[in-house]
Amino acid sequence: MNNARELQQFQTAVYQNKLENCDLVKLGLSLLESGDFQQRWEVAKLFPKLGKKVIDPLLIILENENIEVEYRWFIARILSEFNDIKIILAFTQILETTKEEELLNIVADGLGRIGISAVKSLETLLKKDESSKLLAVKALAQIRHSNTIEMLLEVVNDSNPEIRVIALECLGTFHQKQLIPIFIQALDDPVSTVRKEAVIALGMQSELTRELNLIQQLKPLLYDINLEICQQTALTLGRIKSDEAIEELSIILQKETTPIDLKKEIIKALTWTESPQALDCLKQALFTENTEICQTIINLLGTQKSEIVKNKASQILMDFLESNYPISQEKNIKQVIAVSLGELGNETAIAVLKKLANDPNKSVQLHAIAGLKKSK
Repeated sequence: MNNARELQQFQTAVYQNKLENCDLVKLGLSLLESGDFQQRWEVAKLFPKLGKKVIDPLLIILENENIEVEYRWFIARILSEFNDIKIILAFTQILETTKEEELLNIVADGLGRIGISAVKSLETLLKKDESSKLLAVKALAQIRHSNTIEMLLEVVNDSNPEIRVIALECLGTFHQKQLIPIFIQALDDPVSTVRKEAVIALGMQSELTRELNLIQQLKPLLYDINLEICQQTALTLGRIKSDEAIEELSIILQKETTPIDLKKEIIKALTWTESPQALDCLKQALFTENTEICQTIINLLGTQKSEIVKNKASQILMDFLESNYPISQEKNIKQVIAVSLGELGNETAIAVLKKLANDPNKSVQLHAIAGLKKSK
């Protein structure tokens, strides 16, 4: 086929409004399949003018994973010009199944463009069978517009936990006070994935902490039977950054029975607060027999950004090193102290780094020299 001649034929027919010609769809599809990028681009711009009759044949191509990705990309670009429930659902399915980044991007963008106008169409699916409802909720979550809130609230207590999770995850991105009771209620959900999503959603509303007493609502989740929920609750409390939240995290960190993986998340959460109170807690926790916990604290102390807290973090590390506490003299611990002091860049730490640069262990020396270079 002479693609240039066929392209001109296609363009002329569209410009002359000869859109009832059924062969135009076949011709356009042929050009999309075999043309080069520029030819495909020209066809894609005109294809929506052929009307809704093109939707079904385009969807067949889009959903065929054996077809070339660039070809499907152009198909998705064309389909995003139409407001049709079938396209919304097809795009939602592709977001779940494909790993092709370029295709994912064009489909996600397409959902954003046509989604708001198709919200009412999705509402009817919520009242159908279970699979249709699940797909509709996934599509609503992709659209992420305030127009979807009312419909998501209809399914937030659905019998299917997957639907509850998706609804909560999406609602959590809207900062609206009236949604808080929904998230609090979900903290008691029997399904762990739902509880976890509720914790995350509340973490997004940290500005309402004092007014709604969120810390007291979250506190029991630090003792949840599911470790992931305990960890997520710790991170959420870290985002809240209040003295009360820090105190709750400190209590769990100090318990000998607290799992190591949870302690590590608590340490991370405490460093997020960039609070002197949190650093006092970490200072106390440094004096442990567990090397992994000690290294985690030292590494994260080195990530502080606030000048006041950076100075305090440096002092904590220097005091710990000079305490001669057994774990503080271990080679690996000295190495991470040198790295963190270098990252913090405190002038008072230079003397300590110079001392470490003369340590009997060669590896400690190298880390200290690197820290000195970093701090200058």
